[in-house]
Amino acid sequence: MHSIKKKLINSSRRTKQILVSSIDFFSIVSATLFALYISDVNLIQIPAEQYLRLIWLPLIGVLIFATTGVYRSIVRYIDFSFIYLFISSIFIVFIVNLLAKPLFDSTLNKIFNWPELFISIESWIAGLLCAIVLLVGSRLIANYFFSDHISGNRVVIYGAGAAGIQLAGALRVSSEMRTIAFLDSDPSLQNSYLGGIKVLHPRKLENLASKGKVDEVLIAIPSASRKKLSSLLKEIENFSIKVRILPGLAELAQGKVLVSELKEVDVTDLLGRYEVEANQELLDKNILNKTVLITGAGGSIGSEIARQVAKNSPKTLVILDSNEFALYEIKKEIESSISNIKLRTIIASVTNKKRMLDIFHAFNVDTVYHSAAYKHVPLVEENPFEGVFNNIIGTKVCLEAAIDSKTETFVLISTDKAVRPTNIMGATKRFAEMILQAYSKDNKITRMTMVRFGNVLGSSGSALPLFQSQIKKGGPVTVTDPEVTRYFMSIPEAAELVIQAGAMGEGGDVFILDMGKSMKIVDLAKRLINLSGLEVKEENHDNGDIEIIFTGLRPGEKLYEELLIGDNVSKTEHQQILRAQEEFVEKEEIERLIGELKEAEKNNDVLTLKHIFKQVIHGYESEEKIVDVISLQKTKPHQI
Repeated sequence: MHSIKKKLINSSRRTKQILVSSIDFFSIVSATLFALYISDVNLIQIPAEQYLRLIWLPLIGVLIFATTGVYRSIVRYIDFSFIYLFISSIFIVFIVNLLAKPLFDSTLNKIFNWPELFISIESWIAGLLCAIVLLVGSRLIANYFFSDHISGNRVVIYGAGAAGIQLAGALRVSSEMRTIAFLDSDPSLQNSYLGGIKVLHPRKLENLASKGKVDEVLIAIPSASRKKLSSLLKEIENFSIKVRILPGLAELAQGKVLVSELKEVDVTDLLGRYEVEANQELLDKNILNKTVLITGAGGSIGSEIARQVAKNSPKTLVILDSNEFALYEIKKEIESSISNIKLRTIIASVTNKKRMLDIFHAFNVDTVYHSAAYKHVPLVEENPFEGVFNNIIGTKVCLEAAIDSKTETFVLISTDKAVRPTNIMGATKRFAEMILQAYSKDNKITRMTMVRFGNVLGSSGSALPLFQSQIKKGGPVTVTDPEVTRYFMSIPEAAELVIQAGAMGEGGDVFILDMGKSMKIVDLAKRLINLSGLEVKEENHDNGDIEIIFTGLRPGEKLYEELLIGDNVSKTEHQQILRAQEEFVEKEEIERLIGELKEAEKNNDVLTLKHIFKQVIHGYESEEKIVDVISLQKTKPHQI
């Protein structure tokens, strides 16, 4: 049976059409004979030549079906539109037969002297109903025959609205998945059928999962808020079923309801952060009709700021990075998505004073978003003076160029790691903040603002993309410590809030973004594993799929991150942005300390570097252990 099915499916379209039209021909003949039989016509006594009269109806039927497009439909994918077309075509055949049959019979009578076969109107109607049953029934049988036992994952669609119905329609032509049920919390839909698929209460998912009847859940609620989506994911994750999500309303409007458009669950969906609508006035203040420079524009945050600045009509957008390829990528993306934008790309290091002065003066920059920095904690710990030069000296060089060219606004992208830092990267970012605070005191032309926030999801080098990669490879997933927690925010949300915070600065402000609640990294790893349709392999669950291994905190890494140094914090006009008042040192002291940093760099003296940070940065604590690769190579070359 399987070989016959496969042979038929793989046969040519013409062969299939001939087969279907032949079945239709004999179905209509059978319906006509049935109509004669119930009209008390003795079929045995009818002369053989009279049966030629019966050919009229099936021939005209097949011809009309071909004309109306019935034979262009594929029986495996029958839907309501085809049923409507098919029954309409049958009625057309019936009407044409009623109108044309008298002429056809009289012509045969004149030529061959064949008497007319009498069939009552009641019998014709019975014959019509019989034809409908045979014609539609043959297709339903074929549909069942070819659709039964389809390979592919068994999926349930969460959401029986318009998007869910469209998705189910798209999956009918997919060999990857087959829909076994809808889930919906609307009582009026439950236990009804949509396109032959039953709508169940969401509680039924547990029963399906426990019996191994479902492989994936596809969430098709494009209008769901992030909070609602997070709640749904929490509900599903206990069943260790893979989850995918239909894109948002914009993609749905563009007709992208395809299997290929279903996205994997990412951590942004898990966070369920409440999204606050952006204040357009704040977005426009430093961007609209202004020349905007973004340093580190090839990085995760810098590139997203560049995208959002580009959408808000700057006079000129200048993107700067020392990474040629990253700069090329964001340049290409902006030019392809936004027409008529005046975009300038500059390859440069922010530590090159002459180059930066030339750039600021040449473009007459109005607003700077300074995101150029080394941010990977272990790498900066191993290369401390590169972190010092890029993050501290680079910030000072950019700031002085901005002051020299009378730039209106300078916004520094900072980090929660600058608060009571335990690593060199965090210390360099706090020092950079202090440079702005010191210089801002006596400067009334350039407004200097710092924006501090936690981890952004999906940024280069962050742990969460690594988790997803490790899960796809079958594990194990590596977490530094079972108690380590972090704040998280999506890259677009962070960039949007940075722009708005920068617009509220009055000079020397430290703005804190509301990061919500901190989350345990191990819990996020577990949720990602479960929502990938896998189970965590633990001590009490040896049959799990993915093991979580704890590798220990890396040099300079903290268990918990903080956003505030002190308690002096106040609200702003934006509910997700807070203003902090924090202590800093005078400009002369900053200059002296920078001189000491440069002296330490000459001798690659990491201990002196840490001592300088301890003098000036509140709460700085660091291990005495040195992991600088140059120092280790000199002292213990055989251990490297």
